Amino acid sequence: MRVAPDGGRSPRVTRGTLALAALFLLSLPAVTARIYASDEVQYFSYLRSLWFDRDLSFENEYQHFYDAGITRNPGFHETFLERTTEAGKRINFATIGCALMWAPFYAAGDVAARLTGAPVDGYSRPYVTSVAYASALYGFLALLVSIAALKRAGGGESALAAMGPAAALAVWLGTPLLFYMYVAPPMSHATSAFAVAVFVYAWIRVRDRWTPGGLAVLGALAALMAMVREQDAFFVVGPALDFAAWWLRADGASRRRALRGLAAAAGTFAVCYLPQALAYESLNGHLGPTRLVARKMTWTAPHAAEVLFSGRHGFFLWTPLAAAAIVALLLVPATARGLARRTAFTAALLAMVAFQVYVAGSVESWTVAGAFGQRRFIGLTVLLVIGVAAGLAAAGRWGRRAWTAALVLAVWWNLGVMVQFGAGLMNRQRLEPARVAHTSFIVLPRELPRLAWRYAFDRRSFYQPSPGPAAAAPPPR
Repeated sequence: MRVAPDGGRSPRVTRGTLALAALFLLSLPAVTARIYASDEVQYFSYLRSLWFDRDLSFENEYQHFYDAGITRNPGFHETFLERTTEAGKRINFATIGCALMWAPFYAAGDVAARLTGAPVDGYSRPYVTSVAYASALYGFLALLVSIAALKRAGGGESALAAMGPAAALAVWLGTPLLFYMYVAPPMSHATSAFAVAVFVYAWIRVRDRWTPGGLAVLGALAALMAMVREQDAFFVVGPALDFAAWWLRADGASRRRALRGLAAAAGTFAVCYLPQALAYESLNGHLGPTRLVARKMTWTAPHAAEVLFSGRHGFFLWTPLAAAAIVALLLVPATARGLARRTAFTAALLAMVAFQVYVAGSVESWTVAGAFGQRRFIGLTVLLVIGVAAGLAAAGRWGRRAWTAALVLAVWWNLGVMVQFGAGLMNRQRLEPARVAHTSFIVLPRELPRLAWRYAFDRRSFYQPSPGPAAAAPPPR
């Protein structure tokens, strides 16, 4: 194994990681290139408007999707084609980060449109396809970065690091990340998973010494997270707590160096966050989201328990793998023995989870009605990979078999719910465990070949818009 410039061992690409890459490449035809929901329209409109109109006025984009029948319902029209922001522009609850991260792919789509004769209008198939595949790629890169984070945390040859590919595969197939990579990629969630994973990886690298350069990188990555999804800004609480634990034991010289680093982090955050700040100022007339968002937040988190356990998109009910992975984070100290301040690191991971629950439980639209699963937790992907790997690494031979069997069941549960959700075989607003389990384990094994054929050759038959009036779309938070 090669020795890294910093004296540590550089991560090696394992056969497991190569197998994951091959699986991802083979799965690319399953990516669905379409714009479907109001949230997708808002994120996509940022990119289309900046690229073609050089502004942040979204009325023509919204009118296009409405006229095309993609979002033709009274709720969308009332919210996005009748209301205005404090600055007199059409509302956009989304943030600019996805547009920035999709931009290189959108540029390739623009070239493809010009070469193939497709309409060069920002809406045609090459543009939508470029965004869809960009999100799918970012979702997969989130898994690869999670494996790298495990290697950095546990040591290149540790049991924790060895479980990285298996844990990444389980989280990939066993959580809503799969849905938002392949079925609804123009949402922000796969891109969010990548931004958070890179931030966590950088934190693990920085936390031994908290150098000014490392903290500056963390500041830049924190800005990226906040621009992709505002909620993801709360992930900084983990490194902040970890830094506080380190500070209490550091000597004077280390503290002085870290103070310079904090100043550098604040500076890089401010500079890198400028695109979002300018977008807020242009769109809303002030720094920050529209006041309609603030009205939807109750900061005492009255729905914190429901967002985990309710049948109306409770995270643990829709995604049982997540519950096991989060509990297994407690095993990190026993499996990452080469990691400094293991207890503080584990406490920081759990604090990240807790703050995401707090934010999601504070949103009035906590049920994410009509969405697949509790999508606001997809940013936790890297933490779930760490938890699953810790569970596998801590188990003995028989315990590992039990863990593997549980993971297989959790993966099948997720796949079963995805199929039922897409085929209209379940109530999309409320998960009924007994009914879903019966369909997943009794009905779907017989129906799966027919449904797979439909997905491959008649994908439009899935996810048809519901007829009739729809409620106004909540902010895509």
